[in-house]
Amino acid sequence: MGDVVTIRTRKVMTNRLLARKQMVVEIIHPSRPSVPKTEIKEKLASLYKTTSDLVIPFGFRCKFGGGKSVGFALIYDTLDLAKKFEPKHRLIANGSLQKVERGGRKQRKERKNRQKKAFGTAKKNVSAGKK
Repeated sequence: MGDVVTIRTRKVMTNRLLARKQMVVEIIHPSRPSVPKTEIKEKLASLYKTTSDLVIPFGFRCKFGGGKSVGFALIYDTLDLAKKFEPKHRLIANGSLQKVERGGRKQRKERKNRQKKAFGTAKKNVSAGKK
């Protein structure tokens, strides 16, 4: 991919309370339909001399006519602080957190109602059910 992609940052602000830098990111990509977030993360990390796992880009929209996208990016000081302040869905999209599978809604409700019938410590032994 020898296409030229230019990344510019605007409105850069250092937010000491949340231990991060936050900015508006403009991406100019005249010969491509869009730019993947992994590439954005790598370029911003090299621009701000940090690792790519601390960079969280989101909210990118392509401008009408193509060739330009504008979005937002956060660069945290450490990964622990990112996990503390960042919403879970954004951490999952960034790859910093694994999605927790909890099963279907109906299965959870059925299990809850079966647990009501059990007494005391027997509640933990109630399983998914009979089929």
